[in-house]
Amino acid sequence: MSRKIAKEPKKVNISSSLESEDISLETTIHTDDVSSSEEREGKVKITRQLIERKEILHNIQLLKIELSQKNMMIDNLKMDYLTKIEELEEKLNDALHQKQLLTLRLDNQLTIQQKDAKKYQELMKQEMETILLRQKQLEETNHQLREKAGDVRRNLRDFELTEEQYVKLKSFPEDQLSIPEYVSIRFYELVNPLRKEVCELQVKKSELSEELSTSKGQLKQLTETYEEDRRNNAELLIRCQRLTLELADTKQLVQQGDYRQENYDKVKSERDALEQDVLELRRKHEVLEASHIAQAKERNELSKEVSSLQQTVTLLQKDKDYLNRQNMELSVRCAHEEDRLERLQVQLEDTKKAREEMYEKYVTSRQDSLLS
Repeated sequence: MSRKIAKEPKKVNISSSLESEDISLETTIHTDDVSSSEEREGKVKITRQLIERKEILHNIQLLKIELSQKNMMIDNLKMDYLTKIEELEEKLNDALHQKQLLTLRLDNQLTIQQKDAKKYQELMKQEMETILLRQKQLEETNHQLREKAGDVRRNLRDFELTEEQYVKLKSFPEDQLSIPEYVSIRFYELVNPLRKEVCELQVKKSELSEELSTSKGQLKQLTETYEEDRRNNAELLIRCQRLTLELADTKQLVQQGDYRQENYDKVKSERDALEQDVLELRRKHEVLEASHIAQAKERNELSKEVSSLQQTVTLLQKDKDYLNRQNMELSVRCAHEEDRLERLQVQLEDTKKAREEMYEKYVTSRQDSLLS
């Protein structure tokens, strides 16, 4: 715009010079006595017109060069930003593909974990059923033994002997013993092992009761752990949609955990393994959540960069439109200047012809004046 404003005074100067030249030509036509100073002024004016014409051509050439440079600059910037946009789109597509792969891997891993948990739960259920059945059988046997002991105690209340009485009676020969004493000895010999067995069974019952309570507690804990793991897996399925290569480490750790679970024989060892698996799952959850946050942050950064590039492309498009409009204006101005230049050339030719005619008239009038 500043160049456009700067060109207008030149137009005014050229038009003013032409008007002054026309006035000077009219005065020279009507004046027969032209001095040498006026001829020099006419030459100076013609030379000035040629200089102005050259300046106009030079300015037009400079404008064309500047316009071509700006067009090249716009094309280069456009190519650079298009290349950047394509690279960012490729990165985005790669990230989406990686997300799909990681989602599939996570689904497969969760399916495997759920199957293993179901198998382990069924195994624990079967073991608990076996333990409960064994406990029920022992309780029934104990009840039967108690009933039998009660009957024997009621029927043979007077036949019970202490250990000292048994030792004392046992020292006598069987011929010297009475029938009740013999029966008491036989009863003692039969009942005493049964009493020991009953004591042992009671101890075993108490141990089995403690083991049952422990197994119930373990089963409850395992059930709670399974529910917690299921909730954690559901949360991981929702949150962990974008994972990194750390999923391979997670798979290895889970496989190691499965291997340890399959090789534990006792319930206590399996409980310890499950507690260790819970800790590992929590650590994995923290790692996956951190990875998810990093992926989300990277995605936000990419989105911001894409939006900024889109804004830049929009601005460049606006600049291109503005430069195109300016180019059109300059083209129009160039056409006007070329038309004006042609008119000036025609006027210059007319001026030359008029000058030659005036010079011939001047020479003719000079010769006439010399002859007279």
